[in-house]
Amino acid sequence: MSDDNSEIAGSDEVDIDETSGFSTNLENADLGDEESNQGLFDDLLSGEPIFENKEVLRPSYTPHELPHRSDQINKMATILVAALRGETPSNILIYGKTGTGKTASAKFVSKELESTSQKYSVPCDVEYINCEVTDTQYRVLAQLANKFIEKNKARIDDRVADLESLLEELEEFEDDRTSTAGDGSADDATASDPFDFVSDEEIESPPDSSNGDDIETESGDSPPEAEGSSERTTPTANDTERDPATESTALESEHPLESTPFDDRNAVEERIADLEDDKDSFEEVPMTGWPTDRVYSVFFDAVDYDERVVVIMLDEIDKLVEKSGDDTLYNLSRMNSELENSRVSIIGISNDLKFTDFLDPRVKSSLGEEEIVFPPYDANQLRDILEHRSEVAFKGGALSSDVIPLCAAFAAQEHGDARRALDLLRTAGELAERSQAETIVEEHVRQAQDKIELDRVVEVVRTLPTQSKLVLFAIILLEKNGVHSINTGEVFNIYKRLCEEIDADVLTQRRVTDLISELDMLGIVNAIVVSKGRYGRTKEISLSVPLEETEAVLLSDSRLSDIDDVQPFVQARFEN
Repeated sequence: MSDDNSEIAGSDEVDIDETSGFSTNLENADLGDEESNQGLFDDLLSGEPIFENKEVLRPSYTPHELPHRSDQINKMATILVAALRGETPSNILIYGKTGTGKTASAKFVSKELESTSQKYSVPCDVEYINCEVTDTQYRVLAQLANKFIEKNKARIDDRVADLESLLEELEEFEDDRTSTAGDGSADDATASDPFDFVSDEEIESPPDSSNGDDIETESGDSPPEAEGSSERTTPTANDTERDPATESTALESEHPLESTPFDDRNAVEERIADLEDDKDSFEEVPMTGWPTDRVYSVFFDAVDYDERVVVIMLDEIDKLVEKSGDDTLYNLSRMNSELENSRVSIIGISNDLKFTDFLDPRVKSSLGEEEIVFPPYDANQLRDILEHRSEVAFKGGALSSDVIPLCAAFAAQEHGDARRALDLLRTAGELAERSQAETIVEEHVRQAQDKIELDRVVEVVRTLPTQSKLVLFAIILLEKNGVHSINTGEVFNIYKRLCEEIDADVLTQRRVTDLISELDMLGIVNAIVVSKGRYGRTKEISLSVPLEETEAVLLSDSRLSDIDDVQPFVQARFEN
């Protein structure tokens, strides 16, 4: 210990704040050169931030206003207002391309619906499911069941708390009655002798004090008992109840259980016990392992536990149908015929205008009772949206005048995608902030456009199946060897050699052609069918994405990394 103390004594003197344990005297501390102590994030924090609230530019944000979508919002509201009347709203299908405001509008209306239902004390619940993530019948039903179980438990807790408060009021009321009885006061006297509500003073007053004549005191005023109320001393036809029954009724009206459905304390306690049993009976659904019919039964019971209108919002509903068929939609759309307390309405949101073609006719007729189409935004509408968001997202003077029009123009080329426009503006702001620029300019928008495009390509290529990656790698190797207007046969020959290199199964040429069509649909390659006359038809294929970046993503796959040095043989081609 002495050595430790000597070391401390020989070092710079530091005072310790006993309450917090932190050093509070840094005057003698050797901070050294300011540059050598510069932290990793100090440079990044030294510049002035451009953003005021970046979250406003993210797709997950639901704004308070949605420009150029008032018609669609009003139509949704006129359909869903039935829920506030306790009726079942019609099912709604919402169509539109990506980034046309479908989800944002539906969420906006659902928030308004829930807030208005609370205002008017009408039970109404809205649940949102993203079917691109929750894409099987089991997962959809399990997620919905667990959400309603959680809500039911919360409502039971609220009701139990109210009933316990009622018991406390009842106990206080009974204690007051008991203490009053112990003091021999008028309340107890009333309970024991109904006629003792008349005071001793009234008994000792002169006999003529009750004959209805005005009695003058020495000051000429009426006595307090008679002041302002002659009926108290003179019974009339309408005042025949001033007897023990009147006093008893007055006391009963103050009883805590008078305006409740409970007769006594035992009834309240029994209701609390029943609610606790209901809460314990709810069993949350695991994400796997149960039979689907059991999951549906639990979900059904959870929904029907309370009287309410339920709106289930299924975003990307076409993904659910594509993965699991229409069984989920059939069960949900037919629930109302079996429910006793609740009513269910469905809102389906889809990018695919034709997904209902694959539905059972019964499901299609019940699900598509109302349809709302969201058209793409044009450049002017996108500009309004960006200006509306930028007022909240950025600090004053952070945008040059040409930034928003350029973002709107780029996004309008992408089928009027507002999500793309917002991503462009946000990414441009991030690039400007990283370069410690004070203003976002046109160059930042163009850099953001290239970055977003590359990020999209990287993500799409990275998630491709192995066979599609091999086909794409074959196209890249052909282009690197100077082959242009690549045909399907050339791709297939190189593809077979690549499969041999990594010991993968070789698909047929027809299946490889299908994979090329899928890559074309994703925008990774451009495949044009051309006629070779009597030699038939073939596809001329070219790469639509940056070659080096795409190759790097493919080689990051562990199975393809071993074929980096393979120089495939390129067949000689006959030119017509």
